[in-house]
Amino acid sequence: MLRKLLLALAALIASIGFAFANVEVNQADQAALDGIKGIGPTTSKAILDARKKGGNFKDWNDLQTRVKGVGEKSSDKFSQAGLTVNGKAKPGGEKPAAAKADKAKVAATDKTAEVKKPAKP
Repeated sequence: MLRKLLLALAALIASIGFAFANVEVNQADQAALDGIKGIGPTTSKAILDARKKGGNFKDWNDLQTRVKGVGEKSSDKFSQAGLTVNGKAKPGGEKPAAAKADKAKVAATDKTAEVKKPAKP
């Protein structure tokens, strides 16, 4: 019983590590691509077909040009979810957590900068 529990715990820890791992578009199989948030079976098949037909992707622009349905916005999302091209995340793609933290910081600054008017008697 204890061995099964420890095995299940080890499997859980390992799967958490894989969930946050980067996936290289030039080496990934369909299952790995499907693991990226926003990439489904149709998009992963299109990526694999384009890679098979034209070779490895040179950069993010090459991926967007060769794969129908992968544009600027979707490639930003894929990069944020862990997809890389030649080991690199998409330039300028800001992580969602960082963007939320920046917005919260600005909102807090705005609130402290507000000057309250005294109530009229």
